[in-house]
Amino acid sequence: MSRFKPRRDSRAETPEPRGRDRRSGTNDVWLYGLHAVAAALLNPERRPKRLLVTQEAFEALGPSLTETPHAISPSPAERRDIEAVLGPNAVHQGAAMLCAPLPGAQLEDIAEVLDDGAPPPKRRLVIALDQVTDPHNVGAVLRSAAAFGAIAVLVPDRHAPEETGTIAKAACGALETVPLVRVPNFVRALGLLKEQGYWCVGLDGEAKQTLAEQDLPDSIVLVLGAEGAGLRRLSLDACDFTARLPIRPAMESLNVSNAAAIALYALLA
Repeated sequence: MSRFKPRRDSRAETPEPRGRDRRSGTNDVWLYGLHAVAAALLNPERRPKRLLVTQEAFEALGPSLTETPHAISPSPAERRDIEAVLGPNAVHQGAAMLCAPLPGAQLEDIAEVLDDGAPPPKRRLVIALDQVTDPHNVGAVLRSAAAFGAIAVLVPDRHAPEETGTIAKAACGALETVPLVRVPNFVRALGLLKEQGYWCVGLDGEAKQTLAEQDLPDSIVLVLGAEGAGLRRLSLDACDFTARLPIRPAMESLNVSNAAAIALYALLA
């Protein structure tokens, strides 16, 4: 790997809001972290505009920089340059990339089979998040979806976070590989998926049976609600089944991203 000499990037002097690039007047987003930036560089759907990397990140990103389909050259930077753009609390690992948001995935575009070279999962499964607003949780759910072979993650247009660097960092690259589908009407979207042959399974702590005790079909929408509030009544009514995780009474509930990971393992592993 050639020497990549850091220099001050004058455009990074003025602090930016986290996630969005205020000066561009667009919805451009800053992605950060080695896995998030590497995955975005390899995603042909991305439109990268600026790439700030330290020497260490340049070396770590090596294959992604040489194999990217995008015509973008990294700008040498020091950590303070990147922190001036992202703020001091972003765990950027020496890499940040400004790019346009991904094209919006549509409900009708959800593929039935993922062709990623891995053995197919034993079920077709879509995750639907009912008003989960924490971007860390949404990103973590995307990561688990990629790990276990879920087809897509469904969220409502409102009461769900926009695509940001925080989601991308928590997703650890999965934002580039698992479609994040935004729908104007959450319950109606569940109904449309049911028309396509899916059955909706709501994760509910008050359900009588656990996931393991249910005889579930091969095409599932796993519906999870916000931490604390849980599933809304209309969303719960739209579910064909409800199930719970067998957690001990000492703990009332799990973080929604942890619950999603456990449920995905139970349903797809």
